Amino acid sequence: MEAMTLLLDRQSHGRLEEPAPSTEQMDVIYRAALRAPDHGELRPWRFIEYSGEGRSTLGTMFAGAEREDNPEVSDKTLEKARSKPLRAPVVIAVIAAVRVNHKVPRIEQVISAGCAAHAMLYAAHAQGLGAMWRTGDLARHQHVRQAMGLEQDDELVGFLYLGHCATGDRTLKSLDPGDFVERIKA
Repeated sequence: MEAMTLLLDRQSHGRLEEPAPSTEQMDVIYRAALRAPDHGELRPWRFIEYSGEGRSTLGTMFAGAEREDNPEVSDKTLEKARSKPLRAPVVIAVIAAVRVNHKVPRIEQVISAGCAAHAMLYAAHAQGLGAMWRTGDLARHQHVRQAMGLEQDDELVGFLYLGHCATGDRTLKSLDPGDFVERIKA
């Protein structure tokens, strides 16, 4: 795929299906992540990949978070939480493994992990895969963080859902850069 087409046409796909990305495709996705901007060469990223039955493990974490928030939660709500990771063949938790008291500020380390996630989305798209970056309350929930074994200073940047597009691309609304750019000229 031509680079400018990739940059201008990438979009999120919420409905993803089997087959899962191949081992080779996943290798490219991870290699792209490792090229993210990285002040101080800290490599402040960590990835946890959930596929196959592993997605059920993640779903159990999500349901546990729901139950922790509301012990009277309905079975329907718990089942919905459990099924969230099943929306794609592969789900990757992207974690900023932040080093505290380092000359590289926390925000830069988190942004670096965000850039790694961004690169993964583009690598998926370049290979004809669909992808969606999801966050929400579950990405910040203490129950999920503990179940994943995150350190206190780690930041769960989000979950990347990967697979093949269940539906075609939608027409993207054209955005005018002038609506977002302030130009100051000397």
